[in-house]
Amino acid sequence: MGKVLYRDVSIIEEVSGCLLCNNAPCTKACPHGLEADSIIRSIRFENYWGAAAKIPDNVPCVGCETKDCMKVCLKGKINRPVNIDEIIINASSYGKEELGKIDLSIEFCGIECENPFFLSSSVVGSNYEMVAKAFEMGWAGVAFKTIGTFAAKEVSPRFEALRKEAVPFVGFENIEQISEHTLEENVLYIKQLKKDYPNKVIIASIMGRNEEEWTYLAKLMTYAGADIIECNFSCPHMAENGLGSDVGQNPELVAAYTKAVRKGTDIPVLAKMTPNLGNMEVPAIAAINAGADGIAAINTIKSIIRVNLDSFASAPEVKGKTSVGGYSGKAVKPIALRFIQSMKSCSELKDVPVSGMGGIETWRDAAEFMALGCKTIQVTTAVMQYGYRIINDMIEGMKYYLSSHGYKSIREIVGKALPQVVPPENLDRSSICLPKFDRSKCLGCGRCYLSCYDGGHQALKQDQSTGKPVLIAEKCAGCHLCLVVCPVKAISQGVRFCKKLEPELCKAQ
Repeated sequence: MGKVLYRDVSIIEEVSGCLLCNNAPCTKACPHGLEADSIIRSIRFENYWGAAAKIPDNVPCVGCETKDCMKVCLKGKINRPVNIDEIIINASSYGKEELGKIDLSIEFCGIECENPFFLSSSVVGSNYEMVAKAFEMGWAGVAFKTIGTFAAKEVSPRFEALRKEAVPFVGFENIEQISEHTLEENVLYIKQLKKDYPNKVIIASIMGRNEEEWTYLAKLMTYAGADIIECNFSCPHMAENGLGSDVGQNPELVAAYTKAVRKGTDIPVLAKMTPNLGNMEVPAIAAINAGADGIAAINTIKSIIRVNLDSFASAPEVKGKTSVGGYSGKAVKPIALRFIQSMKSCSELKDVPVSGMGGIETWRDAAEFMALGCKTIQVTTAVMQYGYRIINDMIEGMKYYLSSHGYKSIREIVGKALPQVVPPENLDRSSICLPKFDRSKCLGCGRCYLSCYDGGHQALKQDQSTGKPVLIAEKCAGCHLCLVVCPVKAISQGVRFCKKLEPELCKAQ
């Protein structure tokens, strides 16, 4: 009974402890031929149906006495091996879902893409070999690492991560600039990639230092065979002033440089927006009015990730010093979604194609960006952490989601969430939704009580004998802080009602 109740909690907790090894020893050791590492990755990236589909009906882990997979698990060298057999048994209970014929292709700025998944402009797509490997694995396209007329000189080190509790990678900071390769090398990379992969989409990200350079780079990228040009108006940590986000915060410069790019090319042009401002619509509108065909958003957020309290140096530390860097990763996703929604709700931008990025790790993240109006999505930080292989679960997970909800094409979900985001004055403030407690799941840990009393409305008591919560309905404001902090998902939304018109329902809760 316990395993059934806590399946979703326990499986996620166990999977999060997996090291996600390359050439995983657990799979090599499995006497039943199960791809344990692939199953675990699918769960980690929220592709539960995909995980279940990899497990035969007669689950071989049930009754397996050898546990060879766990004997070789590298996590065991740290503390204990991952409970691989338990993960697979639990995953098999998600059941099999029939996968109908799903079309993931989408049109973006007049160009057909086999799926919406692109690498964003960064180190993950900075030479021929890397991009070719990504294309072979299923990525539809790449925004090639930003190309300038100069090759950037980088520092070492230039990456740092933000951690919380046992989570090693909540957010990520970099102080890396544009391509370290020469202009000639980058042109050759793009030419060869387009020759070898004519059906993949190549976005050439460029950055000039004046109008002449922007025009010149646009001409070169068009000559090289790029499908789209992306103007990097948003890098937050260039070594020279007047580049990157310095441009993106200045609508006049955005317009001037966009016109310069349009002068040099007849292919679609994207303006990549900086989040280091309050209103992204202003420079976005300037770019569109100046000839851009679409928007890419968001780039990284200016940040200082931490301070070493022994040396008082920040990170990444370069001989005791650092500079303000660009913050990315899962932690920036809500900020990115907010900017996307604001632009797609703007009358001047509502029909403008958007390529979204910022904290995308799974198919679910991608679907949320698309539901708010993006047609394609771009990924870097998750690839840096987990590798190009995440594309497998992005594609498969998206197909299962669409199929299970009756969609035939990914195009059907684009923008579907936009009507649900309304101004605060349009929200219903006449009713309340009290929490609902599943006491068979409740452990009696008191987390909900502590949060409600110290951070809410003192609307919960803790039963003296069981430790389980008792709601004081007349004090409850329906804020659902208790639901958010419950570690076992034993709290859900109850019925919604009006306290004044239906006071008896308040008591019934």
